Amino acid sequence: MTIPDPASIDMKVGFEIHQQLATKSKLFCNCSCKEAETYGRTFTRRLRPTQSELGAYDPAAMFEFSKMRLAEYHAAAGTSCLVEADEEPPHKVNPEALETALVFALALHSRVMDEVHVMRKIVIDGSNTSGFQRTMLVASGGYLDVAGKKVGVQSICLEEDASKVLGDDGNNKQVRKYGLDRLGVPLVEIALEPVTGKPDEIMQVALTLGRLLRASKRVARGLGSIRQDVNVSILGGAVVEVKGVQQLDQLIKVIEHEATRQHGLVLVAEKLRENKISKDGIGDRVEDVTDLLKKSQSKVVKKIFEGTKPVFRAIRVRGFAGMIGYEPYPGIRLGKELGELVRFYDLGGVFHSDELPNYGITKEEVEYVRSKLDLGSSDAFVIVGGPEEKVAFAADAIIRRLKAALEGVPAETRAATLDGRTVFSRPRPGAARMYPETDIPTIPVTGKTLDALAGKVPRPWDEVVDAIAKKHNMNKKLASQIFDSDYLAIFEEIVANTKVQPTFVASKLTEDITSLQRQGLDPAALTDPIIAEVFAKLDAGAIAKESVILIFEKLMKKEAGTVDDAVKALGVSSISDDELAAALDKVISDNMAQVKEKGMGALSMLMGRSMAVLRGKADGQKINAMLKEKLDKMVGSSKK
Repeated sequence: MTIPDPASIDMKVGFEIHQQLATKSKLFCNCSCKEAETYGRTFTRRLRPTQSELGAYDPAAMFEFSKMRLAEYHAAAGTSCLVEADEEPPHKVNPEALETALVFALALHSRVMDEVHVMRKIVIDGSNTSGFQRTMLVASGGYLDVAGKKVGVQSICLEEDASKVLGDDGNNKQVRKYGLDRLGVPLVEIALEPVTGKPDEIMQVALTLGRLLRASKRVARGLGSIRQDVNVSILGGAVVEVKGVQQLDQLIKVIEHEATRQHGLVLVAEKLRENKISKDGIGDRVEDVTDLLKKSQSKVVKKIFEGTKPVFRAIRVRGFAGMIGYEPYPGIRLGKELGELVRFYDLGGVFHSDELPNYGITKEEVEYVRSKLDLGSSDAFVIVGGPEEKVAFAADAIIRRLKAALEGVPAETRAATLDGRTVFSRPRPGAARMYPETDIPTIPVTGKTLDALAGKVPRPWDEVVDAIAKKHNMNKKLASQIFDSDYLAIFEEIVANTKVQPTFVASKLTEDITSLQRQGLDPAALTDPIIAEVFAKLDAGAIAKESVILIFEKLMKKEAGTVDDAVKALGVSSISDDELAAALDKVISDNMAQVKEKGMGALSMLMGRSMAVLRGKADGQKINAMLKEKLDKMVGSSKK
């Protein structure tokens, strides 16, 4: 079946924007919000779930606990202290951060709480040393004006950002490393009411909210400073939360993919119900098939047996023959969903009967499993393998997921990939996730406070863009591009400190960097100091205009670590007028036959060959003017 047009699928999309604030210090201590260059102290923790006040466990917390991971934290002086290590109670709420959240509430016409209460939200994936994230509801209700249409606001919260994932321990995948420099950085979370419409119309909502936040000049910029969680649901499906969308072009792809995936799962459920499949027959029998697979020649199986306490379990699934591998749309199938599920237990060994024999597992081994599980012709099985303590959790999760397939789309949290797909992350959290913070008193918000902040509400986006365009004598399109980019602050710094034309700076920081990104290059290497250094060299005449994008490309490819290294590797140091004249004389001399034949008509050809030699070493306009002058003199003298 061909993939449907996402616009034809009846879906709703809700946004949660998580935006870092540009405060001088963190939310609950005086540490800097800057990113650490190096780390010093390390310590480890294993986090465990706790019961809510009603005695319930949060399902998302239980899922994370089942991974049995150890968290290794890396701290740096100045960016973390005993508060981040959970060895000291949190300090008072950062007043600058709270003020910013209140300003956003006023800008969105929301109802501000009379008292702000700090709450603890259980998170035991390792990203918080305490096992919870501190958050506070600042306002509710209100609306965002999107092209004359009001989009409702559900809530505005102020909360602390999580630790930064540094990666897994190379020797032990059960240990995950985190950097504490990001833990505690103030975030504002704005949740909007679900909206309907085409993906590009829905994207306009996120764009408008992002512009409102940036217009305040109170938010951090750069990759990772804003994250969008997207709640997608279609008719007949549950709400799926997709976390970690960072780019607007990625957002459209995520919405389209998730709409297609969910619609495919609904079609799978309809087919299962047509076959009158019962939940009672899913996982009603689980058998140990470790001994059978010890002799298997499968490379995947052999690798699992090289691990600690390896076991294999076979799960009976009544009536599912042909359904686990069934694809209503390309790439959408239950088997893939199960693969994503076990991957989050750090397991790579899951097989199902619709794809076997395959992967080195023989027909005889398949028949043995079918016999051991007493399967009928309409039945299926799933095999999961790995360390014993994880396989038990994974088998239970597989059974729950297959039962959920009868309902269509399960409520879950998924992570966005860079190419716009989504992968399973964890179950949706429940009501047992939140409870009061006992170390911080409530914060009253008076009418007098709000009246004082009314004058700090940011101007509308179009007014800000018009002001940028007028100030720097550029068109509105370029002004909006630099405003929407992550480079507005460094743009303003460069324009203030150099004589480089603002339009040139803006085009390099938007169009050229975007073009390089589309080639798959990472802009993370282009830090503000690096960018400022490039334009300082241009201003000083040390490099030519044409070399700016070449230097950016070299740095983004990680083929140079510094601006000087890039300039040296490219050979784009500016040359003197005498050196330029000599280089052009050589180009003319090498092509004298065509010069004599075409005269001034050879200018275009000569310019192309000159740029091949001089690109990045001299300004293109200067090269053209000098070349034209030389050619004009030569042609003129030949006519005398």
